[in-house]
Amino acid sequence: MNPNPAIMKSVEKLDYRVTVGDVASESGLSVALAQQELLALASEAGGHLQVAETGDMVYAFPNDFRTILRNRYWKLRAKQWLSKVWEVVFYLIRISFGILLVASIIILAVAIAVIVIALSASRGDNNNRSSNSRGGGGMMFMPNFWLMPNPFSIFSPRYHRNNYYYQQYNRGNIPQQPKQKSELNFLESIYSFLFGDGNPNPNLEERRWQEIAAVIQNNQGAVIAEQVAPYLDNINIYNERDEDYMLPVLTRFNGYPEVSETGNIIYYFPELQVKANVKEKSSISPYLEENKWQFSIATSSQKIMAIALGGIYFILVLVFYSLAQQDITTLSPDLLYFIDFVRFIYPILFGYSVAYLVVPLIRYFWLQNRNEKIVNRNNNREQRANLLIENKQELQPKINYARQFAQQKILSEDNMIYSTDKDMLDNLLGD
Repeated sequence: MNPNPAIMKSVEKLDYRVTVGDVASESGLSVALAQQELLALASEAGGHLQVAETGDMVYAFPNDFRTILRNRYWKLRAKQWLSKVWEVVFYLIRISFGILLVASIIILAVAIAVIVIALSASRGDNNNRSSNSRGGGGMMFMPNFWLMPNPFSIFSPRYHRNNYYYQQYNRGNIPQQPKQKSELNFLESIYSFLFGDGNPNPNLEERRWQEIAAVIQNNQGAVIAEQVAPYLDNINIYNERDEDYMLPVLTRFNGYPEVSETGNIIYYFPELQVKANVKEKSSISPYLEENKWQFSIATSSQKIMAIALGGIYFILVLVFYSLAQQDITTLSPDLLYFIDFVRFIYPILFGYSVAYLVVPLIRYFWLQNRNEKIVNRNNNREQRANLLIENKQELQPKINYARQFAQQKILSEDNMIYSTDKDMLDNLLGD
């Protein structure tokens, strides 16, 4: 069994004593699915059924039902463990792009400096060859601090099997970047600049159905189509007049249409009229509003830094390519191995430098187009919400007819005549 996270979260929010309507409203799931999942969760997590005199049922759960599930199912424990591991892995993936950028800039800067020094030394040798005759036949003098095996030599066509002595050395610690107001450190801001920060509406459909259910419950289970329309997108000129767009709502929450003598249609939802506890009306937005996509949540200074580093990186790539065409045979073998390594990875460096500048640019224009569509959808829903207010007088007869079907049933502990957490004798004695 794999418990539905939305069901478990709803049970906790509703204080562990719920009806099917409560859970369907809180989670936005269909009534049929909520009932099925509640039964499964009650069976596996030590829940109990309480039956009222009216025949309605309440599901009661122990406060530690998650612990019961964890102790019972290793898959659930493994899933939670993997979720924590993924958080660490995804964090490492995010910062890897910043690390690659900084490492590439350092490698290129060092390689360019080495080539420039070598070329300068070569020109000096041509002007005064005799003064360097004892310095190794014109080779540039560099202190040999590379006593450990050269890791770059395997990328060089000059690679040969020389033996080297190993020597341990200490690496300096990189000071940790302080958190910015955006709550992103420098390395995370590079990823944010490149790829953004994810979908701003990951749970849009869940929000949609939660708000529709809240509208229905706020009106005691009976509504008119105009009250639900500001939360839907499936409305067009073909289904608006006949209110066919209400069919998915009726299906999801087990609703029923009712037609008045004057031809007005209202919709009532018996399942959402039953609650386990008294609850105040939910405070919801007058229409479903989507969040616009942000280019990056990094601060302005972090974005400027990211752009500046990208520009510096691209310039260094071009400068290295130009200098690498020069004659640098005066370098020591160790430094030649290093330059050959940079030449070997140059396609990767060049590709990343181009992608670093092009990807955010493409993403910027893509987000403009996407946000324009979001604004249009928000405006359409807002207009339908405003029509509900502006046409209140015309819609009042429909609203009044809907109120004839409005009711709210609260199943308190005192109303229960049967509970599965008591034995049969206790239930018969009412104890």
